[in-house]
Amino acid sequence: MNYIWDLVIKAESAGLQRKDLTFTPATIYSPYMELSYEHLNTHLIESNVEINPYYRFHSIFHQLLDINFNESQELRWTLFDIVTHLLVEIDVMQGMSRREFYIHFLMNDIQSGVYGEEVTHDFSYFQRVEKEIIANNILRLHETGETIYLLKDSISQIFKSTTVYVNCDEKDELLIYIGQKETEEAMAKMKLIMNLFLPISYHVEMYWQYHFGIIDIEKTMRIDRIALY
Repeated sequence: MNYIWDLVIKAESAGLQRKDLTFTPATIYSPYMELSYEHLNTHLIESNVEINPYYRFHSIFHQLLDINFNESQELRWTLFDIVTHLLVEIDVMQGMSRREFYIHFLMNDIQSGVYGEEVTHDFSYFQRVEKEIIANNILRLHETGETIYLLKDSISQIFKSTTVYVNCDEKDELLIYIGQKETEEAMAKMKLIMNLFLPISYHVEMYWQYHFGIIDIEKTMRIDRIALY
């Protein structure tokens, strides 16, 4: 990591929000790096971030950090943190495509309750990358209307061991094998996907740890490791 945008993206992937980060001007730094770390190859994300303010932003900070001015240091450090947070927002958005902006806006809509309180609550269980998957598929849903395909795609990207079967012979039915134990987090994620992508006419049967038996497929017909359909 060398740039503040790089740090922020990795911090959000680790579960930290931008507001949790505090930026301070480094007293000792390399003129060739923006972030100032004691160990250059560190991957540790800390909430207090020291940066070299002159690496890219000399024109912005050179007067605020004038070494000949020693008054109001707390105020100057607070202003430095506020301005750096603004620069981070600009920095991150400069590398975003129009679709990434749409995904960002959709994620904010979900988190602010536009899709309902239940969806907002369940969305909090997702990691940032998973949130982007869901938001992107909502966009694809508006573009294509392919509900079943996008439901299957969302499930398979969030739950790597899942298998989705579609039974349309006698009724509209989905059989979903998750491939893991049922937990509060996993159930919340499945519930959100169902709420967003499942057509109202479909019935769903979910199988968590054990697969339902399929004749002539040996791995699904093991004693004490089989679910009934």
